[in-house]
Amino acid sequence: MATLLVNTNHIPRIGDFNESTYYMEGNTGHPVFETCYGKIGINICYGRHHPLNWLAFGLNGAEIVFNPSATVGGLSEPMWSIEARNAAIANTFFVGSINRVGTEVFPNQFTSGDGKPQHADFGHFYGSSYFSAPDASCTPSLSRYQDGLIIADMDLNLCRQVNDKWVFCMTARYDMYAKLFANYLDPQYKPQIIADPLLKE
Repeated sequence: MATLLVNTNHIPRIGDFNESTYYMEGNTGHPVFETCYGKIGINICYGRHHPLNWLAFGLNGAEIVFNPSATVGGLSEPMWSIEARNAAIANTFFVGSINRVGTEVFPNQFTSGDGKPQHADFGHFYGSSYFSAPDASCTPSLSRYQDGLIIADMDLNLCRQVNDKWVFCMTARYDMYAKLFANYLDPQYKPQIIADPLLKE
C-alpha cells in the first residue's frame, strides 16, 4: 500500500485558528492521485478559502477533491455551502466537503491574543458535510450536531461533459493571468487602475 504525502498550502492566521504558531505551509504543491476510483486531490481545511488552490488541483487533472476541515460556526459557516460548490463548478470536478461536529472543551482557558476574553473551547464545529458536482448540483448536508456517513454516486464522465459544454479550460486565458501574477510578484508592481477624471477635481 502506497503512502500519500499531502501538506497544506495555506495556514490560517485568524483568531483561535492562528495555526502559524505550530504549522508551516507545505511545499508538496497540488498532487493528484490516480486511483481506481478516479483522480483525487486533497485540499486541506483552510485551503478552501483560496480559489487558486482549487484551480491548481483542476489543472493537475483532479476529478474529485476532498476538503477535510475542522471549522466552527462563528467563523466560516456562511461560506460553507458556497465555496466548495463554486470550486466544483469553476474547475469541473466533484468536491467532498468534510467537517467535524461537536464542541471540544479544554481543561484550561486560553486566549488567542485577539482581544477577546479567555475561553475553554473554539466554538461549535458544525458538521454539514456534503458533496458538490461540476453541474452545480449537490447532495443534502449531513447534520450540524451528529456524526454521519454520506454515500454519493459520482459519474466522473460529468467532469468532461460539463467542461465540453462550458469550455472553461479553452476560454481561461491562463497566459494573461500568468503575466499578471509575474508582474504582481515584482515589488514595483502597480495595479491596473483607471481613475475617474472627476476624482482629480
